Amino acid sequence: MQSRLSPELRQYGLITGNYWAFTLTDGALRMLVVLYFHQLGYAPLQIALLFLFYELFGVITNLVGGWLGARLGLNRTMNIGLGLQILALALLLVPVSWLTVPWVMAAQALSGIAKDLNKMSAKSAIRLLVPRQGPAAETEGRLYQWVALLTGSKNALKGAGFFLGGLLLAWLGFAGAVAAMAAMLALVWIFSIIMLKPDLGRVRHKPKFTDIFSKSRAINVLSAARLCLFGARDVWFVVALPVFLASEFGWDHWRVGGFLALWVVGYGLVQSLAPYVTGKRAGRVPDGRTVFGWALALTLVPAMIALGVGGESYPHETLIGGLLLFGAIFAINSSLHSYLIVSYASDDGVSLDVGFYYMANAMGRLLGTLLSGWVYQQSGLVACLWFSAGLLLLAAMLSLKLPRWRKSLAERE
Repeated sequence: MQSRLSPELRQYGLITGNYWAFTLTDGALRMLVVLYFHQLGYAPLQIALLFLFYELFGVITNLVGGWLGARLGLNRTMNIGLGLQILALALLLVPVSWLTVPWVMAAQALSGIAKDLNKMSAKSAIRLLVPRQGPAAETEGRLYQWVALLTGSKNALKGAGFFLGGLLLAWLGFAGAVAAMAAMLALVWIFSIIMLKPDLGRVRHKPKFTDIFSKSRAINVLSAARLCLFGARDVWFVVALPVFLASEFGWDHWRVGGFLALWVVGYGLVQSLAPYVTGKRAGRVPDGRTVFGWALALTLVPAMIALGVGGESYPHETLIGGLLLFGAIFAINSSLHSYLIVSYASDDGVSLDVGFYYMANAMGRLLGTLLSGWVYQQSGLVACLWFSAGLLLLAAMLSLKLPRWRKSLAERE
């Protein structure tokens, strides 16, 4: 049995390592851009605009990337993503006078395309690599654990990337830091090209371009819920929260960045543990009812924070404590979603289903980012929190339409 598992496990390890390396540079690059252009005197709105195309192209890439993965194979889309990230880093190795907003936005657009190609490929590949021995329910439990580990470790490394970006900037300067990351990623890219299985995820038939739109009701419902979930996070987390911490609490830039980096690391660790929190030891596999319950629990958190901060009763403690609670419950919600999309996806053309789903994820991030700046500017953090609660309630209502066919592992054996 070990010999049968070894090839799958080796490919899983390669894909995970590839994804980890990319994620570390992605988080570091974001922090590098924010800190460096802040030093150059860019206004906060100008810095935010640098990432607009990063989010926008994520929507397009996920939609088209799933189709490319089905036609070309997931190893090729993953390696294309790595190559584009190296190119994006190379575009920043130009004289300072060239680093205008349009130039950096173009580099970030490439980075956004690269990130979502890499992520879609990694998440899709798991569906094909999970060992299928034993009862179906046991396979589902194993799939959930593998997805949670990949997703959680990715987010923990993204937070570590924030620290790495600041460290490299202080140690090597902007150009040196970018060059070091490009060189490291190039080595990973070459190794990945040589070692990854060439036909992983390629479908037996050539899908039409119209196949990028999912025909599965469960996947469409889950995608809509995902859009609301990530819109609810980013509507107060992306712009409103950092600005509020700096302007109202008086935190300096490093304290804000360090706190949010630690939040992301903790968030990733909770994601990795989600299978145990949601009942894996008791033999339970998540279904639509599980997602509804956790989404409803999360809805209460921003509402309580809004009441606490708006009432001016212990605003520091309310916001920080609420943010930690929000991160823990959000991590479980996100992990449940990530497992279900991989479980719902068909074996033949898995990247099409996963790509469509992560298109909705990117759309939610884009919507949340735009709303975060606009709502905060108009009405402040409390209004952003109420928007968040409303989107989460919508996500919970959508989750009621997800399938509830999953029983305990013991019952299905």
